[in-house]
Amino acid sequence: MSNPANPVSVSLELAGRTLTLETGKLAEQASGEVTVRYGDTLLLVTVVGAREPKEGQGWFPLSVDYEERMYAAGKIPGGFIKREGRPTEAAILACRLTDRPIRPLFPKGYMAEVQVISTVMSADQVNRPDVLSIIGASAALSLSPIPWDGPVGAVRVGLVGGQITVNPTSEELEGSALDMVVAGTADAIMMVEGEAQEITEDQMLEGIAKAHEEIRKICAMQQDLVSKAGKEKWAFVAPAKNEELINDVKGFLGNRLVESVNNTDKVMRLEGTNELEAELRAEFTVGTADAPAKYSVAQISGVFDSLLKETVRGAILANGTRPDGRTPTEIRPIWTEVGYLPRTHGSGIFTRGQTQVLTVVTVGTGADEQKLDSINPEQTKR
Repeated sequence: MSNPANPVSVSLELAGRTLTLETGKLAEQASGEVTVRYGDTLLLVTVVGAREPKEGQGWFPLSVDYEERMYAAGKIPGGFIKREGRPTEAAILACRLTDRPIRPLFPKGYMAEVQVISTVMSADQVNRPDVLSIIGASAALSLSPIPWDGPVGAVRVGLVGGQITVNPTSEELEGSALDMVVAGTADAIMMVEGEAQEITEDQMLEGIAKAHEEIRKICAMQQDLVSKAGKEKWAFVAPAKNEELINDVKGFLGNRLVESVNNTDKVMRLEGTNELEAELRAEFTVGTADAPAKYSVAQISGVFDSLLKETVRGAILANGTRPDGRTPTEIRPIWTEVGYLPRTHGSGIFTRGQTQVLTVVTVGTGADEQKLDSINPEQTKR
């Protein structure tokens, strides 16, 4: 039987391989859907959005899931339970990579629920699927009627044989001194995430610059797909500011918020701002049968958070000082100590400002090596 669907696709040559986006064949009830193929790695990315927010919604309920299934690599989950388990560490990190560049591009004040799900359908063990999840999420959101100011593109950057390489293969990454994911719009870089083995600053900047060149092409490809198969965006008008509420809060706080924010002791600073918010709630959200509360807790918290950010940001821009008194170029005092614990294999203390970590290491033998279930080439972990 012939396929009744009428898919639309666009393609781009990227680092010697073909990147293809296709929509209109699968998941037709989703608000937006796209399959992303790079080599023989293929993901289905779907987006579903509510038209209106829930009553009283005070935050943006965006959820992003990244689903790995072992069948994508022709594998069966290891152990005695031959079923898919909880997300792997790699899947959780891929989920976060997908979330970061798309979240800031939703309109400010948008509160309707949005769900993004990336499912790895095929993994060729050569092209990593995590970067494709970012591209797929962007394309699906761009195609959907959900208000969103995209698209974004993403690539992985490596340093292979001393040369900056875009989208290195899994084998090339084994010997790469750099493993970095860069995401952004056609105009600006939005996210840089990765690790490196003491590469130079010039090499890092070269990698970001080369990544942005490819990101622009990926964004243009998505815009081409939207022009062919995109849906009309839902109208959205950001909620107007409640000037009466803002003035009431400012009048009640006076200069106390500035004083609390400028406390150089972090603990005292947090306690001070928390106490001010508690006072606000007691003043404006507690009512009686004869005199109901003037505002809701969500309204008070929202305005207080906005004023707190405005106060901190304003001081930095106007005076060049941060809440703890540091200038924009100063770092907190740092001290370290190794061998702190006498009978462990290793230990170290790292302290920066008032944040402190005591790390302990135990060295195992080769018998402790764990084989990891993953759709990527076989990996082990000590």
